[in-house]
Amino acid sequence: MVPFPAQPAGVPWPAAEWPEAELAADVDREAVETALADIFGTPPELGVSLATVVVHRGAIVAERYAADVDRDSTLISWSMAKSMTQAVIGVLVGDGLLDIDAPLGPLVPEFAGTEKASITVRDLLAMKSGLEFNEDYVGGTGPDVPVSHCLEMLFGAGVDDHAHYAASQQLHPPGTVWSYSSGTTNILSRLAALCVASGFDLASGTTEPAMRELLDARLFGPIGMTTAAPKFDAAGTFVGSSYVFATARDFARFGLLYLRDGVWDRHRLLPEGWADYARAEVAVDEDPPHFGYGAHWWIWRDQPGSLAAHGYEGQYVIVLPERDLVVVHLAKIPADVRAPLFPKLDRLINAFPT
Repeated sequence: MVPFPAQPAGVPWPAAEWPEAELAADVDREAVETALADIFGTPPELGVSLATVVVHRGAIVAERYAADVDRDSTLISWSMAKSMTQAVIGVLVGDGLLDIDAPLGPLVPEFAGTEKASITVRDLLAMKSGLEFNEDYVGGTGPDVPVSHCLEMLFGAGVDDHAHYAASQQLHPPGTVWSYSSGTTNILSRLAALCVASGFDLASGTTEPAMRELLDARLFGPIGMTTAAPKFDAAGTFVGSSYVFATARDFARFGLLYLRDGVWDRHRLLPEGWADYARAEVAVDEDPPHFGYGAHWWIWRDQPGSLAAHGYEGQYVIVLPERDLVVVHLAKIPADVRAPLFPKLDRLINAFPT
């Protein structure tokens, strides 16, 4: 597997501001400019790109925004938040508070005393829990249209308690079938909060204060994601499937954390091997361009060693250790017209040397 590169000597870690640099001599400058022009020249009927930030060898070397967006604009993560939830689980594993292979019956009330009790964190991170979940973002009506569990969870019957809604779904044999599920992530999110909530006043029945402190003290704070704003449901569960708002530069900080193997400014934030675990492929998406899937991270299979956080409307944090590169792209691009974006991002990535 391609190793994660260390921060280059002489390049400071991002503090209040990112270090910026000119494109290196071994970068195809014309290809970078052409790719960015193509990305932001997309016709309106194919959606709109809002922000792109490129970090090469630890410094920002290219950056572009839509007309009404700038480096201080906070934008939604959608499912990129899933990869942040994976980071939180890693923190708890490193602290010895969570065993990813232990059955979750004792920790998840909806699993206790049922066949679901054997589900593990590893199953959940791999999207192989066996819990039924239709990850449909459009929905519809009529007897032949399956229910969108995602829409029901976020906006319908499960709106007040996302984790309970997801954990209550029917079970198929766990660990056997890959099924991408936002509900799965919200179960992990509630589980993470419960692992650290004992020191908080839970008289209100909410774990929100515990999870906010965990996110701020162990993830967002140490890497300087000062604009990160996670959202919680009415039950106090971080909506780790979908809702973190941040600037493009702060999303790039999260990518740099994984590019540096979970280390930030000489301090290890994630357990050794956790980033490698994130990119260990367990499934391949049947839809083109056939991304691989690891542990709550996607894999760009034509980019060796890569891992990527993906969001619903064309949000990406792409981590490319072979090139010492992070590419952030934030957008509002519907899935049915997104295909032309991928060759443009590929041209941008391939402009940087391996």
